[in-house]
Amino acid sequence: MEKDSSFLFGGISFNRKKFARDFDRFKGKTPVDSSEKLQFIEKEHRTIDSSLENLEIPENEKSEMEDERNTSVVKKRKRKEKKTDSVEGFSVFKSSKLKKEAASEENDQSVNELLEGKKEYYRQLERDAIFRKEHNIHVSGSNIPSPLHSFAELRSRYKCRLYLLRNLAELGFKEPTPIQRQAIPVLLSGRECFACAPTGSGKTFAFVFPILVKLKHTSKDGVRAVILSPTKELSAQTTRECRKLAKGKKFYIRSMTKQLAKSKDFSKLRCDVLISTPLRLQFAIRKGKLDLSRVEFLVLDESDKLFEAGMLEQVDFVVKACSNPSILRSLFSATLPDIVENRARTIMHDAVRVIIGRKNSASETIKQKLIYVGSEEGKLLALRQSFAESLNPPVLLFVQNKERAKELYDELKLEDIRPDVIHSDLSQIQRENAVDNFRAGKTWVLIATDVVARGMDFKGVNCVINYDFPDSAAAYIHRIGRSGRAGRSGEAITLYTEADIPFLRNIANVITSSGGEVPEWIMSLTKKKWRKHRPQRETISTQPDI
Repeated sequence: MEKDSSFLFGGISFNRKKFARDFDRFKGKTPVDSSEKLQFIEKEHRTIDSSLENLEIPENEKSEMEDERNTSVVKKRKRKEKKTDSVEGFSVFKSSKLKKEAASEENDQSVNELLEGKKEYYRQLERDAIFRKEHNIHVSGSNIPSPLHSFAELRSRYKCRLYLLRNLAELGFKEPTPIQRQAIPVLLSGRECFACAPTGSGKTFAFVFPILVKLKHTSKDGVRAVILSPTKELSAQTTRECRKLAKGKKFYIRSMTKQLAKSKDFSKLRCDVLISTPLRLQFAIRKGKLDLSRVEFLVLDESDKLFEAGMLEQVDFVVKACSNPSILRSLFSATLPDIVENRARTIMHDAVRVIIGRKNSASETIKQKLIYVGSEEGKLLALRQSFAESLNPPVLLFVQNKERAKELYDELKLEDIRPDVIHSDLSQIQRENAVDNFRAGKTWVLIATDVVARGMDFKGVNCVINYDFPDSAAAYIHRIGRSGRAGRSGEAITLYTEADIPFLRNIANVITSSGGEVPEWIMSLTKKKWRKHRPQRETISTQPDI
């Protein structure tokens, strides 16, 4: 293959301007072949070199020429570097490719973060489920907040004020109870809640604490939280507990007394938290002395009692009066019948259901007994015999109605057991004195109707005696729940006669569900559907008829 001589000069570039004369000299002269061409080029190079040697150039001009040559070389190098950089950096296709790669990397990163977030979410759900199982907490609803592991989490998760945590410590709260572990986060997350937990499990603090956290400070905007209770005694007790927890912060916490309902105008009276029975609240609203349109929190304590026929209309009136669209409602009770739960759902939105232990069951710390006494006369004999053998005060005695409470008190008032009585015929001051004396230990045996069976917290009640058989399973649970509170042990004795046997199975089911034992023959009885078991009983008296 014949090679052209031009391949020798490949990659060499000439400055045509600088060597214009030389190009003109060789114009039109083309070598015949490659050997002649090479000879011609060598001859010309020798001629040029000899002419340069013979040429006399002054030293200063030589140095100037060398400087110019060096400068031009440096400039050329810089230009080449610039060209190289610009060529390497400029590529339409490369930049678009880089952009695509960066976008895909960002997408991959966001997808990975999303997947990792979902994994962590499901891991947290699994941890919450295990923790709830350990503490016998049952929940239903959507997006349920994680339960509390300790009170310290209230500070980190919900920015709880230090004075509240300090008050909790001073009141002896070291660890949250199961109802507090779940109900407090639910309410602090702005969710409505209806909760069922055994008696003495700390339900009051479970709804009072979130209210104080959310209110933050006192205000002149009127009533901001309402707590409804079925009895005056329970209202007074809740007021005391609320003030204890709010210690160190100037909240206006008031209990609606009869005098306050009649004489005071709440538009001129500062009140942040109002605790009342439904009837007194209804009376004040109708008189135009109370505006509940700005209420942010509404709590129905002992809600199953509040939803009974005698109070349902009053409660409905109060619920409608609390017309704030952003109101947060919650229901708490030791028993939650299905009918109450269904009614609760009609007034609540996206509520979380919290059940501690088994629904409608008694506390497992209470030792329960059923004692057969035959007749009404046998009850009094069995009671006196029990007191003679072992009286471990304080003791609560429950009877069917106020008439029987008076009769039993008349029989026992002369005996050396320091008895007292409380019922609805007594004045408010007399009832408060009876409760205070029992709490202080001045009274050993307190005879009561179901008026004190709801929510009343008597520290250290050792024994509850159902002198008269309870009229329902719910009444039984609330009665015996006055003992065995806050983890303490207690005892519950239920006396029954021949007339009560058809309803024994209902109570036996409650006993067995909380870990107690009953005779097999009682469990073989037919479970009778009852509304209210209140038979006509004989008069309580040992005096012979004349």
